[in-house]
Amino acid sequence: MTIDYVKHHADRSSADRRLPVAVIGAGPVGLAAAARLVELGAVPLVLEAGTTAGTTIRNWQHVRLFSAWHRNVDPVAARLLDAGGWRTPAPGDRPTGAELIEDYLLPLARSPQLAPWIRYGCQVIGIGRLGLDRTRGAGRATTPFVLRLADGTEHLARAVIDTTGTWDTPNRLGGDGLPAIGEPAAADRLDFSLPDVLGTDRDAHAGRHTVVVGAGHSAANTLLALVELARRHPGTRVTWAVRRAGTDPVLPRGVGDVLPARAAAGTDLPRFIAAGLITLARGFVTHRVETVGDRRPAHDPRVRPAHDPQVRLVARDGRTIDADRVVVATGFRAEHRIAAELRLDLDPVLGTSRGLATLIDPERPRLPWSGPPPHGVAELSHPEPDYFVAGVKSYGRASAFLLATGYRQVEAITLHLARHGRGGTVHRRWSTGRWTGPLPITGHPADSITGHRADSRASGSVSRR
Repeated sequence: MTIDYVKHHADRSSADRRLPVAVIGAGPVGLAAAARLVELGAVPLVLEAGTTAGTTIRNWQHVRLFSAWHRNVDPVAARLLDAGGWRTPAPGDRPTGAELIEDYLLPLARSPQLAPWIRYGCQVIGIGRLGLDRTRGAGRATTPFVLRLADGTEHLARAVIDTTGTWDTPNRLGGDGLPAIGEPAAADRLDFSLPDVLGTDRDAHAGRHTVVVGAGHSAANTLLALVELARRHPGTRVTWAVRRAGTDPVLPRGVGDVLPARAAAGTDLPRFIAAGLITLARGFVTHRVETVGDRRPAHDPRVRPAHDPQVRLVARDGRTIDADRVVVATGFRAEHRIAAELRLDLDPVLGTSRGLATLIDPERPRLPWSGPPPHGVAELSHPEPDYFVAGVKSYGRASAFLLATGYRQVEAITLHLARHGRGGTVHRRWSTGRWTGPLPITGHPADSITGHRADSRASGSVSRR
């Protein structure tokens, strides 16, 4: 759309009351925000870069979540779906990413209550205040947001909820936070988080040597799947390279974790290491990546012998690991470039809102497995009024995150907007500005939200489709 700035400024007060709340991203948290806005009588505008809801989840659709269905469905979204005769999944089952999309997100996005407000193929490349750059403060709180798309069109909104996630901004292989020297040149030998080693990516790993770099649950998922692959395909070798020199605190042996599937990751991996199924390289801080041997594509088993190493990791202490593939499971980071013209107060360590960072900073004493302290609008707010980041992106680099946490976040945000916004009516009581009731279970700030691959049986506790 083309914005008539003069006409808009002449009638700002009446126009603002009719503006929607922009929700960026049609994933689980974004759609939950939209459902809650609809229930509260506000108008959402969901801008999704992909062609369907849950596009990002397709990248890890083979993975089974740690938590059961009842923790992965927003209650307001469930009520909306129930009104249309939705068949509720078995509450105790743990969905795969594909099941989360097909059985929940797509029906929700297609529902008559939400479908009119979702726009696909809309990649937001910038957010600002209409006619104001970041340096101008007068009238800022009453000036609409302008969201510019990659195709040059723009949308106005009275508030913005960014739920775009962090999948496209993984942490690098280098132990300094920078890409390892030679990392870009070796990109065709690297997989960033959660490859489908038992499915579509099997040929790249079967009968070969894979190194998994990282110390959180994403790494654990891939390691467990690789152990199963080694059982099916002799000659498959697995090395786990962790930067810490001591015992990894991210995967305690199931102590205090009420999610059995996640607890199993902390008990099974030490057993596999002791049995020689996984070679553990402690204190391995990757500094350089060297390509060795044949330069032909590593994913095609017909063009090279399986024993020919294709990549060499060199640590700062001089140790080396030669392998066919490297899975980089070192976590993710939040990217705030689209909000560069907004006034953000970002924590310098985690890249999240400063208020939330004080609760989830991994440098603080370890969080219990029961989750972080309660947080709501106050902790998620920035100096920019009515701009919020929710979902896994809100956690920045501390991304041990469950969908239930995101649902609680957008509950607080949407109630705040409905109460204080220039449009919409609150139909539910809201008094504290904070969450109440039991908290969602999260882990230590690490690097993953998901559980094991759907058909992996490496630990004996993993369910099979």
